[in-house]
Parts: sequence; C-alpha cells; structure tokens
Amino acid sequence: MTTDAINHLQAAMERGAAARPKAGGFPYLAESLRQAGVTHCRMAVPANAFLYLTEHGNVVVQGEPLVTGFALAPQFDEAALIAALRADQAGETTFPEFVRACWDAGIVWYDVDTAVRTCTYYGANGDSYTEDYQSVSLP
Repeated sequence: MTTDAINHLQAAMERGAAARPKAGGFPYLAESLRQAGVTHCRMAVPANAFLYLTEHGNVVVQGEPLVTGFALAPQFDEAALIAALRADQAGETTFPEFVRACWDAGIVWYDVDTAVRTCTYYGANGDSYTEDYQSVSLP
C-alpha cells in the first residue's frame, strides 16, 4: 500500500469534518469518504479500530482501545443502541462517547456501506441492527 491511500483518506475525513453540521453530521462524513473511493468503513468496537476499504488501498486507523485484557462482551441491546444513535445524531455526544455507548449496548463491530448508505451494527451472538442514512450534497 502506498501513502496515497492514507492521504486520500485523511483528506476525505478533513473535508467531511469541515462540511458536517453539529447535529446530523454523519452523512456528510460518509459522503466525503464515498467520493474519495471508500466503499466500507468497518469498526471493531472494543479495539476502537477502523478498517477503511478504499479503491486506493485499505487503511487501518487504531484508536485508544475500550478494552484491554479479558472482558465480557455486553449483551446486544437494540433499544440502548438506538438511544446512542439518536443522541449522536442530535449532536449530544462526542465520537468517543458514541463508541462507548455502542459497546455498552453490546455492539462488537459495525460496518458502513457507503454505496447503499447503510450502517449495520453487530452483537457478539449475531444480532444486528441496520440503519439507512440520507444522501447529502457536499459544499
């Protein structure tokens, strides 16, 4: 992989962050990523690690892990996940707070598909919840 993939991803993230409003901002980031050739964003929640699948090469972004050592995975709680999503969509949480709320709701990974504009959240036992996000135009 060349640094070209990383440069494209970083530029898309910066463009998406600049365009996104405080509330309802995720579709702007996702659209910027899609336009930059990102097809999927996969987040391993307890590891706080993203895998971006892009036409320029695949890129991993490692954040601060939520869990180290041994830990029990929380049970999937769709109502808690939806509450976390709505709080994030309303601009009431930071991204780290959202990731923690996902973990607390039993989400072990999620996948954003930028082509069909969906985000699917998965629990340890195969439970899942899929949410569509709207199409937006970037300035």
